[in-house]
Amino acid sequence: MNMSKADDIFQRRMEKSHDELRWLYMELYGNDAMFAELTSQMYAYYRQRRIKLRNRDLKREEDPAWFKKNDMLGMMMYIDNFAGHLKGVKEKLSYLKSCNVNYLHLMPFLDSPRGRSDGGYAVSDFRKVKPDLGTMEDLAELADECHRKGISVCMDFVMNHTSEEHEWAKKARAGDGEYMSRYFFYDNYDIPRMYEATVPQVFPTTAPGNFTWLDDMGHFVLTSFYPYQWDLNYGNPRVFNEMMYNFLYLANQGMDIIRIDAVPYIWKQLGTQCRNLPQVHTIVRMMHIISEIVCPSVVLLGEVVMEPAKVAPYFGTVEKPECHMLYNVTTMATTWHSVAARDVRLLKQQMDIVNSLPKEYTFLNYLRCHDDVGWGLDYAALKQWGMEEVSHKKFLNDYFTGRIEGSRSRGELYNDDPVTKDARFCGTTASMCGIESAGFEHAAEKMEAAIRLDIMLHAYMLTQSGIPMLYSGDEIGQVNDYSYKEDAEKWSDSRYVHRGKFCWSLVENRGDSSTVQGKIFQTLDRLEAVRRQEEAFGPDSDVYTYDVKDDAVLCILRQTKSSRFFGLFNFHDEERTAWMQEEGTYRDLMTGAVLELRDVPLPGHSFIWAKCIGDGLFLHKD
Repeated sequence: MNMSKADDIFQRRMEKSHDELRWLYMELYGNDAMFAELTSQMYAYYRQRRIKLRNRDLKREEDPAWFKKNDMLGMMMYIDNFAGHLKGVKEKLSYLKSCNVNYLHLMPFLDSPRGRSDGGYAVSDFRKVKPDLGTMEDLAELADECHRKGISVCMDFVMNHTSEEHEWAKKARAGDGEYMSRYFFYDNYDIPRMYEATVPQVFPTTAPGNFTWLDDMGHFVLTSFYPYQWDLNYGNPRVFNEMMYNFLYLANQGMDIIRIDAVPYIWKQLGTQCRNLPQVHTIVRMMHIISEIVCPSVVLLGEVVMEPAKVAPYFGTVEKPECHMLYNVTTMATTWHSVAARDVRLLKQQMDIVNSLPKEYTFLNYLRCHDDVGWGLDYAALKQWGMEEVSHKKFLNDYFTGRIEGSRSRGELYNDDPVTKDARFCGTTASMCGIESAGFEHAAEKMEAAIRLDIMLHAYMLTQSGIPMLYSGDEIGQVNDYSYKEDAEKWSDSRYVHRGKFCWSLVENRGDSSTVQGKIFQTLDRLEAVRRQEEAFGPDSDVYTYDVKDDAVLCILRQTKSSRFFGLFNFHDEERTAWMQEEGTYRDLMTGAVLELRDVPLPGHSFIWAKCIGDGLFLHKD
């Protein structure tokens, strides 16, 4: 592509969105000079974008829904745990292809201080990879190889704060007023006290309060998360501009999906909770526009850990989108509640809300991630069914730590508050399903039940609307790793129990269907193949929950003009019946068996994927 043509393309995109971008920027900052600088730098980063990436932009402009298709399957991983370094990941891409992965989320890899990194979310340099993981050149080379193999690459962009070791923070700490204005500094506690009156605490037990006193400079600094993570002041246009330049620099390394960390916290305003403020939506909308102009093949994934009513607004509107994708956080937590309570009523209710949203809105679905499982459930709904918040949270934590008789789950609590009795939970999918405890006990029957639950939950996740995301190791049933307790830098953070090193020795068993690894890997492979092939799993499918008159059984109906599919999932460890009277003949997509969907018996923690192959395709819709 010659530069004259490339400039024409940039100009066309700029003309389409310039007026809205300028209006939003001026509404927030009212600064013509800074806006002019922003647009000038957008052009500079566009010119720096490699030809391969500009061609990728053009291709995806023609197919803007590329990331919504039913062949998408994500996997998230820590680079060091999986393969040591970026070059190691490049060498292991053939394994990822064997897992059907075409969306690779590399957990935080930018430079951060050893021992004060918060798992990589305390960034000290947005343009440098952690030295032990490699270089920016290694990252770009990995992205190129991923693209050649049909894999899109995702990374985290931590916008809300920097490490106290960041260049800006160091200059601010030295008393440079220009850099102090990029954070929130106060020389006495008067204003911090006013903030504390309205702003909730993120980590009340491990990092209480929202401010940190810096004895060496005699100031308080706003630190919503940990004391070494200083919140950025987006009321300062210099902060927004510079962070957008970092965003574009990272996009130019070949990133396809950029995950915006802690989105709701970005804008701070005295007298508010400093969460979900209107200005946050303005900032994310501007990011979307900037991406569409400079690098339209890049999509934004928002991390919004809030209740459903506060999550959906971060999609923006169909006409003025913000995030392209959002995490389905609440459904994830409710899934595990459903396992422990053997009750899918809340899960069904929340899926109905998600399924009622415009089809343009894309959720990323997962059973677990690098973080803890927080029990931010809809307790108003649960109370109607006799589940009180405090006692139910205790029940969930007792269940998943294996303290309740009959529970086979194993894991550890995170941020356990001895006063409120509130806590979150950590553990791998396999350990939560009972594979760890069954292996420890050498109990074959319990192991079969645990594997069945593990596979049922993955089948359910693959049935949801949106993009499924695996955590590295879950495809081979990897269990908790307690060795973190022997590491001086990790022992105090129980989340490392499910962030263990990838067990390459277990991978060798994936072809042996008599092993735990083989049973899980091969069944997931079959599930993923069916999902890719069947029209009913496409993004345009109508999706509903279907009442089968049993609170332990979830039924999902996916339907197009020419396809009708049912997923039945038993969240009880005992046999249950899906009470339904569907007309027509169905085929079990996993076994090929022909069946009728009439009062269907389901063994404990089993599932059925069934496609209509006979008459009565559209006779019933609940």
